[in-house]
Amino acid sequence: MLSTTVFATGVFAIGVFAAEVLAAGSHEGGHDAVKTGAVNSADIDRTIRVEAGDIWFDTKELQVSPGETIRFEVINTGQLEHEFVIGDAEAQQAHREMMQQMSGSHDAHGGHDMAEGEHGGSMQAVTVAPGETKELVWTAPQDVAQLEYACNIPGHYEVGMTGTIDLGA
Repeated sequence: MLSTTVFATGVFAIGVFAAEVLAAGSHEGGHDAVKTGAVNSADIDRTIRVEAGDIWFDTKELQVSPGETIRFEVINTGQLEHEFVIGDAEAQQAHREMMQQMSGSHDAHGGHDMAEGEHGGSMQAVTVAPGETKELVWTAPQDVAQLEYACNIPGHYEVGMTGTIDLGA
């Protein structure tokens, strides 16, 4: 009887561990789907499609209400890799400087934390390879009037690959 209990407990523990591993996603793009953890489709207020080409975003200004949860669908129709990063001007500048220091070593998981959607815990991001589409789910903060979205891969921001998110706060 004891061995049956030990066996059942072991099977349960393995099952729980396997479920946690599968839920964590993979480092081959799984983290780029939904960035805000417990958000499900019912919690999303709307979807905004943003096209990234070489070297532009198709939209320069977005209107979002404070507290609104947005699913950004970022489509890269260009030939170059791009980022879609949301943050204030200061955080964007800091990330841009880090990207310039990394110079040619940037890739989707090339050692900078933006690929996993965080920059000091305050910026959401996805890296999108040519021909790919990635999703980023983001909830607009309550106490900010304006944020930027940008591609901070060296040279991209400088030629205009940026836009504003007006929050009406």
